[in-house]
Amino acid sequence: MVAARPRQERRIIAALFRFSVEELSRTASANQGLCKSTGLARLNGSTEQPLNGMDPILHYTSQRLPAIIDWIGNLVRIESPTHDKAAVDRAVEFVADHLAPVATVKLHRQTEFGRHLRAEFKLPGRAKSRQVLGLGHLDTVWSIGTLARMPFKRSKGRLWGPGVFDMKSGVAFFVFAAEALRELDIPCKSKFVLQLNSDEEVGSPTSRRFTDREAQRSSAVLVAEPAWGLDGRAKTARKGGGTFTLRVKGQPAHAGLDFAAGASAVLELSRQLLKVSEWTNIEKGVTVNPGVVRGGTASNVVPEEAWAEVDVRVPRPSDATRLERKFLGLKPQDRRTSLTVEGGLRRPPLVRSPGVGRLYRLARKLAAELSVELGEAHVGGGSDGNFTGALGIPTLDGLGGVGEGAHALTESILIGRIADRTALLAKLIAAC
Repeated sequence: MVAARPRQERRIIAALFRFSVEELSRTASANQGLCKSTGLARLNGSTEQPLNGMDPILHYTSQRLPAIIDWIGNLVRIESPTHDKAAVDRAVEFVADHLAPVATVKLHRQTEFGRHLRAEFKLPGRAKSRQVLGLGHLDTVWSIGTLARMPFKRSKGRLWGPGVFDMKSGVAFFVFAAEALRELDIPCKSKFVLQLNSDEEVGSPTSRRFTDREAQRSSAVLVAEPAWGLDGRAKTARKGGGTFTLRVKGQPAHAGLDFAAGASAVLELSRQLLKVSEWTNIEKGVTVNPGVVRGGTASNVVPEEAWAEVDVRVPRPSDATRLERKFLGLKPQDRRTSLTVEGGLRRPPLVRSPGVGRLYRLARKLAAELSVELGEAHVGGGSDGNFTGALGIPTLDGLGGVGEGAHALTESILIGRIADRTALLAKLIAAC
């Protein structure tokens, strides 16, 4: 991250970059090796070959690639599991320190989770009444000590490490996208606010109110969660998701001496799980998955208690309403047992609304200026973008790292896609 430069100096830098790009364009046809010599990366899977693109922002982000990689590495090395408040706060402080010279930074303090960060950038252009919101998170699913067996490294055209894909690279892209706009003195239509949450991986229980508030002030929301697939598709729809907990209380009895006097909580729970599993409809994208089941105390005792956690994913708000009603309407089949249902949908679906469609088409157009074809995908996982989409704010997700292995030992991003993804974010911020 570079310190902010005076406006006149930024204009000189921008002019030099424009001249450089124009000069490269004039001589490209006469020099077959030009693309390789400029260090601009060609999109080619996991390789780090030069890219054929002369966009000024892409030129800048390509030149800044070593710095972006270093910044990602430094952030990945700060392990930040959601439930370790002190660890997440260290990641928040790292980002806040880097943004302080170029943005107005505010930290929302929390007691249980890490602090949530809000940064309003000082970008070129006249005073702005509109706002575009960048959205991400700094918490990960990886526990402290993961780096010992899964270190940050650069290998095979990729960056590897816990959280590099989901979503510390996306955070870096936001930071360097804003830097590019500032250093190239590119005017922006709206002010840019970045919000980084610290509890996204557990459903955003404390950050949602801040997300909702900023979204309601914004004309568009850009989410730098990981892209979908190794071709880097944006996410224009996400399923809503939640968890229901079923708790059954039965009548305990000795399994050998007084079996008939017992009412098995385990058997009743099994009946309920068979029933709710029938609500899965693959064709409609609705899934109901009993993922955790516990019950009983000993094999010679008719179980008194049993419980299960059931994951639910739905593509449409109407599906969520219908399933919630069905879960809350469950009744025990063995009247000697009792059943309670807790929980619900934590995240509403992100629907591909007309506003989302327009934002995606803008992103696709801007990506084409970078010689990149930007596809789209509808996915099952959720993000904080689900909340902003449910408020009716045009939201485009999946603008972060291109790679694979979220929440897995193979977590990695393609180095050859860092520069163009950062440039695309910059162009979107300027255009929205």
